[in-house]
Amino acid sequence: FLVGDTRRIIREAAQKSCFICCKMGATITCCQTGCDRTFHLPCAPDGQCVTQYFGAYRSFCWEHRPEQALRPRPSHDNTCSICLDTVGDNISYKTMGCPACQDARFHRHCIQRLALHAGIDFRCPCCLNQEPFMMEMLTMGIRLSKRPPSWQSDPEAAPSDQRHGRCDAATCLCPGGREHTEAHGPWQLRLCSSCAAEGIHQLCSSLGNSTCSWECSTC
Repeated sequence: FLVGDTRRIIREAAQKSCFICCKMGATITCCQTGCDRTFHLPCAPDGQCVTQYFGAYRSFCWEHRPEQALRPRPSHDNTCSICLDTVGDNISYKTMGCPACQDARFHRHCIQRLALHAGIDFRCPCCLNQEPFMMEMLTMGIRLSKRPPSWQSDPEAAPSDQRHGRCDAATCLCPGGREHTEAHGPWQLRLCSSCAAEGIHQLCSSLGNSTCSWECSTC
């Protein structure tokens, strides 16, 4: 923008209130024709608004934001493919899915964190599809990084397709050993909800059949 254009935009924004926090200085307007909702960028998550970080950098309010069109989930396993905590039954602003395998589900904040860490290696954490998955996430407002994956410079950061896969309990009770895991039941592996760098079998933890998240001793 030219200096004059920048000053004009600032003056106009000073007169617009954010429909989320109701404070003045909202610089972003929904791109939907006829919609005059304005909001601050930091307020967007609270208002379930979407900003697309590519092309024209369009922004949308909660009513006009793009939505994913996914088929019903084949496995009916309502857990996030990244943190393994429970996700919503239906696709929504906070619950997203992979357009390629149609089965992976994840929290918006989990896939956003993965996108920033994975950089140019960003892909579906389940089927490892990259191009269609990446474009879908961009359209849904996930911000990507053009840097190399963070784990190339940080050995402790593991890529999404190499998630921790062993039980780290002091005493592992599984007859198949620490690296034996199952999708459901007592030998389902629960990763630490904070670092995902350690895991524990459901039966080896103190959670029993609870759906509560588990944290390792370090966290």
